[in-house]
Amino acid sequence: MMSAFLSSEPVILASASPSRRLMLEAAGIEVHAEPARVDEDEMKHAGRAAGMRPSEVAEALADLKASKLARKYTGPYIIGADQMLECDGHWFDKPVNRADAADHLRRLSGRTHTLYSAVVVFHNGARVWHHIGQASLTMRSLSDAFIDRYLDAAGDAVLGCAGAYMVEGLGAQLFNRIQGDHFTIQGLPLLPLLDFLRVRRLLPA
Repeated sequence: MMSAFLSSEPVILASASPSRRLMLEAAGIEVHAEPARVDEDEMKHAGRAAGMRPSEVAEALADLKASKLARKYTGPYIIGADQMLECDGHWFDKPVNRADAADHLRRLSGRTHTLYSAVVVFHNGARVWHHIGQASLTMRSLSDAFIDRYLDAAGDAVLGCAGAYMVEGLGAQLFNRIQGDHFTIQGLPLLPLLDFLRVRRLLPA
């Protein structure tokens, strides 16, 4: 049986995110996932104190993850990625529990927010490429009763997502307008990354 992978060699994904790994594998890339243990909260705090934009913080986090594994591996391409959610100047992290998730949804209800998804690639210890994708999402006005019902149905999966939603599932019920590609919304600007990997001959052109 032929392999489903189109890539000429595996890449290392510096992330624990199953959705990012599945996106890459579905696109025909052989992936070895190894989480890079970094202090994201400290980076975000330092970034805000320094006046960085959320897109810059997303890039800095992606860079931090990839660069950490780049010190360990020579040869493979190493991919780091991260995402920031911003609404009316406020940065939203992943909710810590159900009550926090409900609070996030109430604060995003009826408003438009922006997702910034950054990807950084290292090779042989050097940063060789990066890209930042952006998407705009308008959440419809949500009643407290709907939020409770949604969280009952979605379960703990929402705790792994900034904004407490996954648009590829029940989270689609939350929105009445989305501008941006679904890969960026899921946390990885995949199409530009595929273009880069083709340039580097890791994928067939």
